[in-house]
Amino acid sequence: MEMSRLPLPDTAVRCGAGSKPVSDAIGISRVLCILGIVYVHGWTGLGGDQMALLAGSPQDVMRWTLVELFGRSAVPLLSVISGWLVARSVTKRGYGSFVGGKARAILAPMLLWNLIAGVLVVGASSLHIIRAPLLGDARWVIDNMLNLTRAGDINVQMAFLRDLFLCMLAAPLLVRLDSRWLIAVGAGAAIWMIGAWTISILLRPSILLFFVMGMLVRRHDIAEKLGLIGLWKALLPFALIAPIKVLMSIWGNGSADYHTHLLAAVDLAMRAAAALLVWRVAMALARKAAGRSLLHLEPYAFFLFCSHLIFTWFFGPMVGDLTGPMGSRWWPVWFLLQPVAAFAFAIGLAEAVKALSPFAAELLSGGRLKRRQAASPAARPLAHAH
Repeated sequence: MEMSRLPLPDTAVRCGAGSKPVSDAIGISRVLCILGIVYVHGWTGLGGDQMALLAGSPQDVMRWTLVELFGRSAVPLLSVISGWLVARSVTKRGYGSFVGGKARAILAPMLLWNLIAGVLVVGASSLHIIRAPLLGDARWVIDNMLNLTRAGDINVQMAFLRDLFLCMLAAPLLVRLDSRWLIAVGAGAAIWMIGAWTISILLRPSILLFFVMGMLVRRHDIAEKLGLIGLWKALLPFALIAPIKVLMSIWGNGSADYHTHLLAAVDLAMRAAAALLVWRVAMALARKAAGRSLLHLEPYAFFLFCSHLIFTWFFGPMVGDLTGPMGSRWWPVWFLLQPVAAFAFAIGLAEAVKALSPFAAELLSGGRLKRRQAASPAARPLAHAH
């Protein structure tokens, strides 16, 4: 029997298109999350040992807050959004058509951007223009192109697309599971992450956890309810968990060496709490002019996701030569502005590619940048719901 003809749980059949505030909040969340990812990969000019010497300094606290609140919440929230969107779209196609669409929207851009970044960054490094990885052996090339056994050294963020695509391959089956089984799948992914088992099927099993969580959120119609809770209620989980994470991070010069599983559990809880807070903020912005302004930028968010490390490799050190590395007086200004500068770079690059070849722009954006944009931001998800 064709998978598209298999029966769906009653709750899955009830899933609607979602309200306009939810659809707008999805677009706003995508922009906020991907801007946050830039903070995770922001230029500091320091190595690990040098960063450790600045632990607890005002600049370290500023960076940690931005990375943990906006950066670390990005992958969970984007995964939830992807699961929420696909819970409806997957039921409208046969398996082959569905997977083909996801290959064009996720896998093809991942491969193309990894190739572009690899050629540019390795080439510039070979010519001593920038300090970056040099060309490695065949296994290095495979991992940097396919993220097969680990995240690449150049486009590290693309590991998310790799795991997301694998989740999409399983989506037609997952959406047909009873909610109890979906919860069991999510629990298994959580145990997998906390147990720190290295199984290369998924590089980040938490992506599967939040992906099925998005399906459950859609199935039980709670996205808008979560977005309308009191702001203090959305902030409270993060405010309670963040001090625990801080204490564990500095306890015993970094508890990760001694309490790996406990730290992983706290980290997972903190990412979920941060994702909830960002979603609540996005729902509030969806009703304001500032949110509508962010929605105008949303079509370029995927280009930002794919290109921001190219920006960081080339322009981070250039501006950093003027501001100095982390610990310098003017470095915080550059760090705070990096997402804005990277977004301007992404928009300019996208427009240049569109001018030269609309086909190439559509291919590199996974179909998100077309000659005619769809009106609803939810129609252009990072996971590409169609």
